[in-house]
Amino acid sequence: MLMEIGPWGGGFGLDVVLTLLFLLSAAHDASSDGASANPTVSLQEFLLLQSSLAGTGAKLLAQAVGAGTGWAVTRLYWSWELTQLHFIQNLIAPECSSSIHTSLPHAAFVEGSCSFLFHLVLLKVRQSHPLCRVPALAATVTFLTYTAGPFTGAFFNPALAAAITFQCSGSSFWDYIQVYWLGPLAGMLAALLLFQGNIPRLFQKNLLYSQRSKYKVPKAKVTAQLEGDKPQKKRKGGKSNSEPHA
Repeated sequence: MLMEIGPWGGGFGLDVVLTLLFLLSAAHDASSDGASANPTVSLQEFLLLQSSLAGTGAKLLAQAVGAGTGWAVTRLYWSWELTQLHFIQNLIAPECSSSIHTSLPHAAFVEGSCSFLFHLVLLKVRQSHPLCRVPALAATVTFLTYTAGPFTGAFFNPALAAAITFQCSGSSFWDYIQVYWLGPLAGMLAALLLFQGNIPRLFQKNLLYSQRSKYKVPKAKVTAQLEGDKPQKKRKGGKSNSEPHA
């Protein structure tokens, strides 16, 4: 909302909007305790064998219901028109237009790229300390929103996009499906395949990276052992040649 009407509706500059987005993203990740409102994150956990089919289905259902309920409560709150910003948003909400401001293939590519970069960072920092993980993810979300926002709104979250923009005019339902559902899903799969080399839920064979032994013998040590064996062989050979023949 701030990205769309902040500069002229409430006097917010781009620096204020991005700062608020960073702080909200950081607060959400710091307080979520591993929970996610993004269906592609839940599907990623399922493909990594970190969640069962029933658990993943329950998460997806909860995310869809939560996104729809959150959007309904937000519009109700705007209808009270407590501030000028809410008044403006309440006026334009019923006549919302599509967030796709580019060609359909480009829009799907943009959403897929956002999802790809987000999941790549998530996979990299998921086991890191919160002091590193939280600002890294918040900075990634802020950067992607700033870069891709003018083209598609930079949702890269199927549940959020379905709740906010699917009912808007300007694009068909199938267009929204391709851009906001299939695009992020393809980006998540590409990030998982690039990071892991495989998709554990589907296949175990590593397609990108060779499987090497965990324990390695240093090359210098092997060379030294081979060189140390040579004199012994020579001595054995010389000793056998010096023995008297009958």
